[in-house]
Order: sequence, then C-alpha cells, then structure tokens
Amino acid sequence: MGGGTTTMKTSAKARKVTPGKAKVQEIRTRRAAVSRAESLASRIEAGAAGLAAFAEGLSEEEWRTPVSPTDHRSVGVVVHHVATVYPIEIQLAQAIADGNPVTDVTWEAVAQLNGRHAQEQAEVTKAAALKLLRKNSKDAAAVVRALTDEQLDTAASFSLCFGAPVTAQFVIEDHALRHSWHHLAKIRKALSR
Repeated sequence: MGGGTTTMKTSAKARKVTPGKAKVQEIRTRRAAVSRAESLASRIEAGAAGLAAFAEGLSEEEWRTPVSPTDHRSVGVVVHHVATVYPIEIQLAQAIADGNPVTDVTWEAVAQLNGRHAQEQAEVTKAAALKLLRKNSKDAAAVVRALTDEQLDTAASFSLCFGAPVTAQFVIEDHALRHSWHHLAKIRKALSR
C-alpha cells in the first residue's frame, strides 16, 4: 500500500480511504521526531556496547596499558572517562536544546577535568568502569530519546566550538555519541587489535 492510501474491504467491493493531508503530515512529523531521537539514542548505546564488549575481553595488563605516548592514561582510565562524561555531555546538549548558549566550557577546563579524573581513577577496576559505562550510556540515551525534533534543531552558541551556533543534535553527535567510538579506536590502536 503506497502513497498514504489504505485499501479497506467493505462488503463485496474495495473502497479507498485517504487520510487528510494535515493528518499525514502530523504522522510523518511524529515518526521523524521519534526516529531521529531514537536513532541518536541507539547509536549512543551501540558505541558504549562496542566499547564495553571490547574492554571485557582485555587482560589486566591490557587494561593498564597507556593509550598512547602522548596520552598516558591507561585503557581502563579511558573507559571510565567515557562513562564519567556522559552526564556532562548530555547536560551541554540539553542546554543547547533549551536554547541556552554554553559559554563557560573551554578545552582547557576539559583538559583539567580529564587530568583530575585520571589521577583519581588510576586504579579503577574493569567491573566498576563497565558498570558505570552501561549505566551512564543508558541514562544518556534515555534523555536523548525524550528530545523533540524542534529541540534537536535548536542552535545556540557553544564555547567548545569557538562560540559557533550549533544544534543540540550536533552536540550529541560530536560528544556523547562519538566519544566511545573515538576512544575505542584509540584503545585498539594502542593494543594493536
């Protein structure tokens, strides 16, 4: 059945029922909003699941391996880092979705946060990191699922993008969604896997 037309049998003959244009547009809009938010949320979950699945198979030696010659954090600290920042990344996206500019977050502040986290979590266990990764990615996805198309399209100044007016969807994709994929690639490279 194509083109928005539904065929219904009445008695011995078929009759075509065509919903009004406004109703068709309303249905399409609802589906688009749900599918965009759902797609983003599902991709967040997929990234976290991929990182968790890879990390679960690591030996203790691999868990403690530095990520790179310039990033001395261990693989385990980086997995925990991804888990830890989901709430922050989603809070920033929610601010943009609500039309509020984000002006006080700098890359210097991010570097300080990451450095402090690395010191505090130097001995993080795999079980603790994976538990937090699963919880925070699930919570992040739930917040994203609740966003409307209008919220995803809302743009506001974002200091991590040099004040450029970016959409909430961009912030989600560039931070909460991309983050696990980015670090998984770096971890794989560090471990030659």
